[in-house]
Amino acid sequence: MTRPPRLAIAAVLLAGGTAAPAAAQVETFSLPEGCEAFVTVQLKSCTVQHAFTCEGDPEGYIRRVDLGEEGMEYAGMIDRETQWIESFHVSTQHSESLEAAPADPASFSELVSAGEDSFDFITESDEIGETRYVGRDALTGVVETIDGVTLHQTEYDITAYGPDGSEEWRATGNEWISKEWRMFLSGTSHIETPTEAWDVDDSPVEFMFPGEPGFLSANPKFGCGALMSKSGGQQ
Repeated sequence: MTRPPRLAIAAVLLAGGTAAPAAAQVETFSLPEGCEAFVTVQLKSCTVQHAFTCEGDPEGYIRRVDLGEEGMEYAGMIDRETQWIESFHVSTQHSESLEAAPADPASFSELVSAGEDSFDFITESDEIGETRYVGRDALTGVVETIDGVTLHQTEYDITAYGPDGSEEWRATGNEWISKEWRMFLSGTSHIETPTEAWDVDDSPVEFMFPGEPGFLSANPKFGCGALMSKSGGQQ
């Protein structure tokens, strides 16, 4: 479940760690003060991700930023159970934060121990109101290793409901988890709204670590300029 206080995370990143557009030839992403990255991931979808931790965050919390050709696209933070604590979406300029008491909290521990985990929770947003997310993740048994990183495949389904209870979108597909880092990584997805549908491949291609070429790169490497396999709009 890799996808989605208030603007706090965005304010920190935009003030201290904004990456300029690729056209500006900026080579590296600057982290906010007090933060330390542990991995950079290049995805198939013209996206580069950086995962990092910051001083003052609760133990086990991980922050992530996604950069495209024009700079930062997403910033978020998860807890040790991979709950979406905070999210900021650059294209829509809205942020979300997890409700205080989810009906069925996402549990990475449950997924790893039982092979499956359901979730039912609400995020709150000053800009768009409440969104309810309902779905499940399950391990498929498929294991892959990329650049020394062991990944376990999941299958998932998720449905998002708007403030009035109507369905806004749903998605199914396969993602990956790192048991070592206790985090999800994107994979392949089929996404549907009431009016359109499309497919996305956000699978990881390369992993870079501190001291290696490409670590904290601000420039995505793969899939840039390619047309998305999608009918109509964009999530």
